Amino acid sequence: MTCPLCTTDAPLIDTPVSGGPAEASIQICALCADPATPADHFRPIASTMWSEDHALQVYAMRTLKRLDTDWSRDLAEQLYLDEETQAWADNQAAETNHKDSNGVPLANGDTVVLIKDLNVKGAGFTAKRGTAVHRISLVQDNDAHIEGRVEGQRIVILTEFVKKR
Repeated sequence: MTCPLCTTDAPLIDTPVSGGPAEASIQICALCADPATPADHFRPIASTMWSEDHALQVYAMRTLKRLDTDWSRDLAEQLYLDEETQAWADNQAAETNHKDSNGVPLANGDTVVLIKDLNVKGAGFTAKRGTAVHRISLVQDNDAHIEGRVEGQRIVILTEFVKKR
């Protein structure tokens, strides 16, 4: 298959595009998905960045900004995105030290699963192991805490008791 970013014929992998619609992803080659790939690999992006697929446009814009070369900055300035797509491209998770029990980085809006029964103080119930907590929020001043809604209650959860789904 042909990679829509670099136009090479290679096996494609499903790559999520965060910050926008849930489950948004694109099919690209492994080299395009690897942040360590040299900038010259992305030269064909000049024509493919104009795709009608919004997820591909967002990924192209983020790639151009990440490359930070003269030609990539020029292309990023040329790429026009509608307001909604531009907001999606700008909605990247900031670097965070919030990590789940397995060391996987967490971001606002992620879904996590409880790995232990948790007694919720003040609410009078126990959050059971295996409960999914959708659209979490990171507690900015404490890397060990996240917030989420369980059984209709907004609670603070220790990151050591969750794993990212």
